[in-house]
Amino acid sequence: MRPSARPVVAALAVAAALLTACAPADDTEAGGDTTPSTSTSSSPTADACAKESLQTTTPGTLTIATDKPVFEPWFVDDKPENGQGFEGAVAQAVATKLGFDASEVTWTRVPFNNVFKPTPKNWDFDINEFSITERRKQALDFSSPYYDVSQAVVTVKGSRAAKAKSLADLKDLSIGAQVGTTSFASIKDVIAPSKAPRVYNSNKDVVTALNNGQIDALVTDLPTAFFMSAVQLDNGVIVGQLPASGTPEQFGLVLEKDSPLTDCVSKAVDSLRAAGTLDELKDKWLAQAAGAPVLQ
Repeated sequence: MRPSARPVVAALAVAAALLTACAPADDTEAGGDTTPSTSTSSSPTADACAKESLQTTTPGTLTIATDKPVFEPWFVDDKPENGQGFEGAVAQAVATKLGFDASEVTWTRVPFNNVFKPTPKNWDFDINEFSITERRKQALDFSSPYYDVSQAVVTVKGSRAAKAKSLADLKDLSIGAQVGTTSFASIKDVIAPSKAPRVYNSNKDVVTALNNGQIDALVTDLPTAFFMSAVQLDNGVIVGQLPASGTPEQFGLVLEKDSPLTDCVSKAVDSLRAAGTLDELKDKWLAQAAGAPVLQ
């Protein structure tokens, strides 16, 4: 699952499982799931999703959470409230679909792994590159997916990873990722290096480790890989994408387990997808996969 630059649980046992296991170790499967974990099996009616019917944390206000700091291309200037960056824009579009204008939206900051803890949620949904996994769905609800994601390997010129052309070329290298992310799980499950992967509290820490030569490469989602290689790293290089296996990994908005908002938030995401809005935002904010070959 991250220095900032400008351009670009609900049982305790479940929580423990999540936090010892993958944007930050949550060692969960990386496959996505297009079916959200919802609080009701019936589809929401129009009236149920009317703004005045929504049971938000603060009546009349939609509270959205994300990490701090957040980086491009997901957000811009570490200011999620400005509606810029892909996730900033998606959150704003969902809020609008739910009937909330900008003055009725409040942002709060929650560290990535804290979302999985068995504590009361003081927010309505969290957007922070959360991959939808079956294990996570035991503790939290997810909306319909808003983005299909690939994982990528990033290094710097002159490192041992820079000339890698295959997964086998990465086997004997030291590779790192942020704690609690599917990126970390992908190192173990897809690359399966001979050395235990290194885990860090944030992507910022992973970048620092790579710049300092403490690791040979890092793994992150592809859009973030483009940003890291171009802005955050000294002579950054994208080695390539990790191959997909099974169901594509997908990002979803996170809600409290059995949240009364899950169905309506999913309906908003589905509407944005059907209207082509999600594709438009992806084209505007996210770098494309050109120049990032799939490693086999």
